[in-house]
Amino acid sequence: MGKVQKGVQMTLSQFLFLVRSDLHRYHGRTSMGLFAHDFFRNAGFKYSFLMRISAYLKERRLLWPLFIVARFFGHRYTFKYGIEIPYTMRIGSGLFIGHFGGIVVSGFAVIGNNCNISHGVTLGQGNRGPRRGYPVIGHHVYIGPGAKVIGKVHVGDNVAIGANCVVTCDIPDGAVVVGVPGRVISYLGSEGYVEHTDY
Repeated sequence: MGKVQKGVQMTLSQFLFLVRSDLHRYHGRTSMGLFAHDFFRNAGFKYSFLMRISAYLKERRLLWPLFIVARFFGHRYTFKYGIEIPYTMRIGSGLFIGHFGGIVVSGFAVIGNNCNISHGVTLGQGNRGPRRGYPVIGHHVYIGPGAKVIGKVHVGDNVAIGANCVVTCDIPDGAVVVGVPGRVISYLGSEGYVEHTDY
């Protein structure tokens, strides 16, 4: 999932594409003015930008001082904004972090393209049983406030996960999931929640 495979060095064009795709998710367009505005005023975009640039700089030895600076600010904003998403994980284009605070994502989880992550979301490890492992989130997925996806769970494409839902089993494409434990209540999907994906 995503434009960059794990273990493959990110190119400059891939890096720029990922940054533009993230910015586009907030406004439906991109520009240097919007980039500057969101970098200084939008915690979600600022955090995702620091993740993207850290991933780009990591394998470039000549740019290691910039990598250290990016990681310093990334670490700082992890505590300031309450967002813990490792820059090393596989994460697709068009990431949208609607509100900051209480977001924790395992570095071994996978997130597809055009996903919305709300405040209070956890994508975490399952430590035992048949679901031991990490979540894989498909494309165009909305994860509502306070939702938890735990263990080796595959969430399909175009899924909407409701607020405070706890997902511990696989979810088919196009489902709407609510409750504890999560259960499918319809197949209206994430339409209307995941927007500005036409970058």
